[in-house]
Amino acid sequence: MPQAQRQFKNQTPSLRCLCASTFETSVEGLTIEKVTFKTIKQEPSPTLAEWTRNISPSALQEMLTEASRPGLISFALGLPAPEFFPAAAFAQIAGQVLSTDTRALQYSPHLQPLKRQVCELMKQRGVKCFEEQIFLTAGAQQGMSLLARLLLNNGGTVITEKFIYLGFQQVLEPFRPEILTVETSPETGMDVEAVESLLRMGHRPAFIYSITDGHNPLSVNLHPAKRERLVQLAKEYCVPVIEDDAYGFLNYSGVMSPPLRALNDRWVFYVGSFSKILAPALRAGWVVVPAELIEPLSIVKESADIDTATFTQRLVNAYLESGQFPAHLAGLREHYNIRRETMASTLEAYFPDEACWSIPESGFFFWVELPATINLDKLFKIAIEREQVAFIPGRAFSVPGSSPQTQSMRLNFSNSTPERIEEGIARLAKVLKESIRL
Repeated sequence: MPQAQRQFKNQTPSLRCLCASTFETSVEGLTIEKVTFKTIKQEPSPTLAEWTRNISPSALQEMLTEASRPGLISFALGLPAPEFFPAAAFAQIAGQVLSTDTRALQYSPHLQPLKRQVCELMKQRGVKCFEEQIFLTAGAQQGMSLLARLLLNNGGTVITEKFIYLGFQQVLEPFRPEILTVETSPETGMDVEAVESLLRMGHRPAFIYSITDGHNPLSVNLHPAKRERLVQLAKEYCVPVIEDDAYGFLNYSGVMSPPLRALNDRWVFYVGSFSKILAPALRAGWVVVPAELIEPLSIVKESADIDTATFTQRLVNAYLESGQFPAHLAGLREHYNIRRETMASTLEAYFPDEACWSIPESGFFFWVELPATINLDKLFKIAIEREQVAFIPGRAFSVPGSSPQTQSMRLNFSNSTPERIEEGIARLAKVLKESIRL
């Protein structure tokens, strides 16, 4: 390569901004006059916060793209069924609210009547609480985020299970905490004895994170005896429990165990959501905390979004006041139970004997354990590309550093009709059986 070219090439990797240059040079005895070319001058980049250096799109974000393919049967995402959204009722209510309430689109404090409605709703979960203990949020995700900001120091400690909701893992990332993990029994839920051992060893986490009903992703409900013991530990060691109850109202067994918050009003911080029982786009949720935490939560929230979506709060409140919600919730349980039973029977009919699962009592998911010899990456790729069916590999939910050794998948049943569940599970079973034979 000529010297001039070598010099130019060596300079370009660090250059970013275009500039014109003209010069005369000699290359291998030949004089070249007025050679014009463009160089690239480097520009500085913004310096991002240190915690962002290791972030990457979550598996769910990637799955959202994959699951959007036309014709794909997706068991991947935890979406409620849009055909069950009370859209007509909300269209009518929105018109009424906008025509009668001049403050509906204005900045305003949290809507007090909705807090009263939440107190009534919590009674269905066996929880006695008061308006001054209710803090309204833009969904459960924001509720968890605000509580984490309130309780967790940078580099602090948290206790969770080894497999937990990805959204909560994202809540924790900016704090770069030490995450202490415990196992989960597929029959009885979180290993509370392991939690007790960690506390006895002297660990004092900022909080314990628990999904007591319809666990996402493991689909198990926490056993009543374990609920009582976990609350006792929280009280004994003065460690709060953040109770994520996004699926607690969607129970299909007819027997609902009371949430942790029903057992203690001091050390359990309850997170609820209207996303699964009304519609996720409303971005409406709540937390139940000791009254003295409402003000600091308000200050933290103000820095995040100035104020919550008070128009949405008015819509939700008007819907609850209309008396339509009990029948709506009963309908959801009935329809989702049909889909749950369809998936259970179809798994039994088509999946190989080497796979195992439990039928969930609550929530949206089945957790399926597979043989250790399965190549899950290959299975996932073939399932999507050839059979046009999607699922989430279980490892996507594992807490970094916990190193769980499992081959598993999470299957969502709420967002597919019974017919598509039957078709999709049959397709997935075909790929799974081929993988086991290899």
